[in-house]
Amino acid sequence: MGEERIRVIESRCTLCRKCVDVCPYSCITIQEESVRIDEACCQFCRACQAVCEPEAIEIVTVELEQVEKDAYKGVMVFAEQRMGKIAPITFELLGKGRELADKLGEPLSCVLLGNGMKENASELVDFGADIVYLYDSPSLETFREDSYTELISSLAKEEKPSVMLFGGTSFGKSLASRTAARLDTGLTADCTGLDIDENGNLVQTRPAVGGNVIATILCENHRPQMATVRYKVMERAVRRSGREGKVIEKKMPEKLLDRTRVIDTVLEEEEDQDIEDAEVIVAGGMGLGKPEGFKLIRELAEALGAAFGASRAVVDEGWAPRTHQVGLSGKTVRPRIYIAIGISGAVQHLAGMRNSETIIAINEDPKAPIFDIATYGIVGDLYEIVPELIHQIKELSTRTNFNSLSH
Repeated sequence: MGEERIRVIESRCTLCRKCVDVCPYSCITIQEESVRIDEACCQFCRACQAVCEPEAIEIVTVELEQVEKDAYKGVMVFAEQRMGKIAPITFELLGKGRELADKLGEPLSCVLLGNGMKENASELVDFGADIVYLYDSPSLETFREDSYTELISSLAKEEKPSVMLFGGTSFGKSLASRTAARLDTGLTADCTGLDIDENGNLVQTRPAVGGNVIATILCENHRPQMATVRYKVMERAVRRSGREGKVIEKKMPEKLLDRTRVIDTVLEEEEDQDIEDAEVIVAGGMGLGKPEGFKLIRELAEALGAAFGASRAVVDEGWAPRTHQVGLSGKTVRPRIYIAIGISGAVQHLAGMRNSETIIAINEDPKAPIFDIATYGIVGDLYEIVPELIHQIKELSTRTNFNSLSH
């Protein structure tokens, strides 16, 4: 089994910089009087090879060595932070990571990069980590693809974890793919299930073919086994204050590649409650029939103190903002109560909400797939049912101290 690699023959290189200027992916730099090609982002377009007159750049096929799997132990979680605050996905990864580590009989570690994060590192021990590797530096305050990748891949080569887990966020996906390339291993994205088989392999499951198939993936010949996990899919770790564990502060290298210049950081303003963290969600689908119908969804959500969600078709029609789309191509939610109104129950939508604690479905089609997973189902005209629900809830709120279902 072979793999393509790109390399520079230094004895021929004249440092003319033509390869640096022509690279469309900015993968080539000159460091310490030599040309460096970052294989983590190289797409093997051969543009550099075409302009290299001394023919100092070559692409070769190398035989991959068989990995000694016994040398790799433990589960390592990337602890994502934004603006100095640990991202919620991290605690879900720690919950699943703890479960996997216990099955393997091996330690659970966590790697945290940021600035002024020592207190947060100790908190990760309370949530299940046996070891927290901390890189603390002002240069790591914001996410940097180059430096984060270099530090984490170097740590992985040093500690040799058997499993590495990243959040399925924009940060996590970018970092995981680059790290996997550096470590010459595979990566399964957007996993909805993780387990350990009898041979100690990580069993990774994820939706495929538009959500119509659940794929089971193994990485039997390479280590570490790497996966990204969607938010709100795994159980959040339970905090146990005073739990034993240790924080190891790692020394920062003198030089780190960093081709990013941060001009400003702007927090996205949400006009409504973030559906990923909502306890109660009222979602509407194409069964509403018209854009005006979505006003009922918003009105019911407001009466309940809930967030509102939408199916992909509704979002594509422009009836609801994409930030509120639930499903395989939208957000994964796990509220206590999910009210699906006019939603038939396509597999792509179910993939994003089927783990809700209680599902209430309202649909005029008694054979709609949504009823197969619903806790409670109401068959009927939503334009008769929903206005009556809103009326009853408002009446109840005026007679009692009722505030919202989310409380």
